[in-house]
Amino acid sequence: MIHKSSVIDPKAKVENNVKIGPFCFVGENVHLKEGVELISNVHIEGNTKIGKFTKLYPFSSIGTSPQDLKFKGEKNSLDIGEYNTIREYVTINPGTAGGGGKTVIGNNCLFMISSHIAHDCNIGNNVIIANNVPLGGHVTIEDSVIIGGNSAVQQFTRIGRLAMIGGMTGVLKDVIPFGLSFGNRNYLKGINLVGLRRKKYDNKKIIELDRAYKKIFSSNNLHDNLSKINGEFKQNELVQEVTKFIEKDKKRPICSPLSE
Repeated sequence: MIHKSSVIDPKAKVENNVKIGPFCFVGENVHLKEGVELISNVHIEGNTKIGKFTKLYPFSSIGTSPQDLKFKGEKNSLDIGEYNTIREYVTINPGTAGGGGKTVIGNNCLFMISSHIAHDCNIGNNVIIANNVPLGGHVTIEDSVIIGGNSAVQQFTRIGRLAMIGGMTGVLKDVIPFGLSFGNRNYLKGINLVGLRRKKYDNKKIIELDRAYKKIFSSNNLHDNLSKINGEFKQNELVQEVTKFIEKDKKRPICSPLSE
């Protein structure tokens, strides 16, 4: 069902049961999969693929050129997964040559009003990004992360699975999986215990993770601290996920608790 006021390029691929409301624009290299809905005044261009039953609200702008002065029109793409909700005034840009040329978004995500996903970002599944949150280029957000309103995430930052970022937080340092991070310049507040329990993780493993967290951040030398606990929590996949996250990119600063 396509409203007569909308402009759909003849080369665009529009699958069955797609709904396109009034005053939308869909460019020639866009692929809208089954059940996608554009409520009205939605702009989609570029090499953009939008997965099944994703819903886009008025004045969202998807697939327009990256906001990167190094971008020179090279081939790029944007791949958005299934069952996402993209609210009013959300902007999502494709990749650049410097980041692999591709921006990727998973499934079942909610992007609230005026959030921005910059070039070369990689967003997992079940992510919630609240109002007025910009993600800089090359940001990686793992599954089930929640970012509070009016926060900002600096380019190249990583946020681990099931982490939670408080509102109005400036995220300059990587946040470990299951971490709680707050502050004008982000610091670590503890472990997202509520989120872990909602995911029905074993309580014993959560307690061990909390104990490991205290040991990992007992001093500023995280890698020395990790080496000391290396064999202690081998059977706890939550602890192993945190340690692997920290060790994966030793050049990136890791968000830590405030010094007392």
